Amino acid sequence: MTENQDSAAGRVVVVTGAARGIGRSIAEQFVAGGDRVATLYRGGELPEGVHGYKADITDTDAVNDAFTQIEQDLGPVEVLVANAGVTKDQLLMRMSDEEFEQVVDVNLTGTFRCVRRAAKSMIRKRYGRIVLIGSLVGLYGVPGQVNYGASKAGLVGMARSISRELGGRGITANVVAPGFIETDMTAELPPKTRDFYLDGIPAGRFARPEEVAGVVAFVASDAAAYITGAVIPVDGGMGMGH
Repeated sequence: MTENQDSAAGRVVVVTGAARGIGRSIAEQFVAGGDRVATLYRGGELPEGVHGYKADITDTDAVNDAFTQIEQDLGPVEVLVANAGVTKDQLLMRMSDEEFEQVVDVNLTGTFRCVRRAAKSMIRKRYGRIVLIGSLVGLYGVPGQVNYGASKAGLVGMARSISRELGGRGITANVVAPGFIETDMTAELPPKTRDFYLDGIPAGRFARPEEVAGVVAFVASDAAAYITGAVIPVDGGMGMGH
């Protein structure tokens, strides 16, 4: 039995943006599984058992410093869930350069900064699980989200390139792509808008955050050691595998 098997609890897991929403549920799932969980976040109340490190993922030095401190406090990072992201929705013809660049800098380049730093300890251990939280929007497309869709689609190429580069070192890289999730944001949608989206979901409902967290936990487990470069939709069938 190796130190990396699921029965040996206590892996060091970093979940970015664990203060709320899907990231919070993902962090709680790993804590419940006995892992040592840390997060890079900008603010908010964290779940019990999650070690918080304030960092802006658009700042390379801040990311590197946070990971260095996590390694000193908890040990080498074995699992990274890159969840932190932002939206700045706007129709294409009204979208400014800044609105496009800011979303890409957080969602895509920020993820790159975290993956690059986390991979150092994974390469040394010859073991690692990298899970990038994508979106149905990056595969299916949604009006008014050219910036967000581009940033999330980019994660697919990132995961597949990482898989080819680091797969021989026991490191996997996958994308989990949620669809519409029951969050504070979707709860505030006008009834007509909510019904419009629901009509396009074969499952007939939005997902619960913990349903996404369960898929992430599986992809990060040793049971998924032979899955890499994959895009796993959690969208109730809305995208039909796109």
